[in-house]
Amino acid sequence: MQGRFPSLLLPIEIRNIQRGKHGSDSGAYDSQGRFVPAKFEEIFSKHARSHPDALTSDELGEMLKQNREPKNYAGWLGSYSEWKILFLLGKDENGLLQKDTVRSVYDGSLFERMEKERQSSSKNKP
Repeated sequence: MQGRFPSLLLPIEIRNIQRGKHGSDSGAYDSQGRFVPAKFEEIFSKHARSHPDALTSDELGEMLKQNREPKNYAGWLGSYSEWKILFLLGKDENGLLQKDTVRSVYDGSLFERMEKERQSSSKNKP
């Protein structure tokens, strides 16, 4: 259901993404909810030091600190929560958050992708 108030089912509606914009974020969406490729690339060019297309937990923490706006505590909490949950859900077997995984959040395909991976792995189990 599309509306001003969030659904209790917590759907991610990309067309309404600007409603979730807050301070201290990555800037990958502008104020109208348009994806900004340069800001997305900046996440990795600035913060992915050990692997050019992936973030470690420490690199993610450093990015969150650098994106903080002064005294924007709600924004800090929002960014921290969003990125840490993404890291927990999306990190690979090496503990890295891959660029294509982060991109799938921005294009809205993360959960479909995770479900396909889950189905594929359950088919391969005896």
